[in-house]
Amino acid sequence: MDPGRLSIAQLRSRLAGEHDEVLLRSWCRLLAEDSRAGARALATQYERKLEGARRERTRLAGLFEHRAKLLRCGAQYVAGVDEVGVGPLAGPVVAAAVVLPERVSLPGLNDSKKLSPAARERLDGAIREQALAVGIGEVDSSEIDRLNIYRASLEAMRRAVSEVATHLPLDHLLVDARVIPGLGIAQTALVHGDAIDGSIAAASIVAKVHRDATMRGLDARYPGYGFVRHMGYGTAEHVAALDRLGASPVHRRSFAPVAAVAGR
Repeated sequence: MDPGRLSIAQLRSRLAGEHDEVLLRSWCRLLAEDSRAGARALATQYERKLEGARRERTRLAGLFEHRAKLLRCGAQYVAGVDEVGVGPLAGPVVAAAVVLPERVSLPGLNDSKKLSPAARERLDGAIREQALAVGIGEVDSSEIDRLNIYRASLEAMRRAVSEVATHLPLDHLLVDARVIPGLGIAQTALVHGDAIDGSIAAASIVAKVHRDATMRGLDARYPGYGFVRHMGYGTAEHVAALDRLGASPVHRRSFAPVAAVAGR
């Protein structure tokens, strides 16, 4: 390994193709002592990348601390559970339950609300590829009107967990700020769980991507409301369309803005 024999362009290409962190650190040490400013700049650039990767590993390890404690106590299958779509005026509430293996590679994993659509799609694919099991639970607008949104969100989570439980003997659930009734499985409710726990964050991403796809389908079935842009939330555009077109079959009539239009 003699950096002096390589041009800066060759060094840049060599480092870009190197994924072994031990070797990258060795290159950085050598380049830091190179007489060429360009080589030293490359060393600084890759040292920052390596430090960023180290911090990301530490952050991700922290996200799985709750699950790690459960695994050390003998749990084998731990599911993270979260729901999305409580606030919209239209469409279903959707929950996901996700069981991840002990070792995962999910760089960038975070609360779905903090991610761009592209990042959510990327992570949804990675989660589904690595997960031991994924369950989806949906409660549509008519059921929401019958149950109320709080009970409907719990029912969506119950359905998601029940789907996973048909494949794996679940030992424990990590749930975003809720306790799901009627399951007979040990649970831990974590406030802001989608931001502090990796399994719940994964569930929030899967649920969000699934619901967004559903809303895009509903946009095609019920054009004019703009579902593809606001996903059913009560934006000014949505409220104006609701006033103009009236309520569609997928609007939640128990929600005040929809009830006001439907009662005309």
